[in-house]
Amino acid sequence: MINLLSTGKSWYKRFQYDEDVDKPGDVRNILLIVATLIASVTFKAGVTPPGGVWPDDKDEHRAGQAIYACKSTAYYVFLLANTIAFSTSVLVIISLTCRFPFQLEIIIATISMIVTYGSAIFAVTPNELKFRYSMFAAGVPFIIRGLIQLFNVIFRSNK
Repeated sequence: MINLLSTGKSWYKRFQYDEDVDKPGDVRNILLIVATLIASVTFKAGVTPPGGVWPDDKDEHRAGQAIYACKSTAYYVFLLANTIAFSTSVLVIISLTCRFPFQLEIIIATISMIVTYGSAIFAVTPNELKFRYSMFAAGVPFIIRGLIQLFNVIFRSNK
């Protein structure tokens, strides 16, 4: 252990992906575990926002709305980052389970989870329009992946 720590910056190289050593199936399984953990954590954070929800109705808030939303900018950043992390992990899960047995069931369950996440966000978020726009962040990873695929197809056909 001391020898590993004394090597300075190169200690992490032992843990990096090595195409000659690592099997694609093992890498896929690790990526699925990581993506599933990220999806779980971000789903939970979206459904039960930090600070909880207001238990009562007052002039400045309603019961069931996120307490953290009082700090408008901070909550908006939280919503954007959490939603992008959630949708990116969902994209990875869908991509890595392509052609798996029960693929249709996985897609149905994933879409249901996305709808549940969106519904929960709408339930705990104040009606301010900027908070609702944060749900568009869910499409960002899918749009970026689609554009990358499109450019790959275009540039491959030109060669």
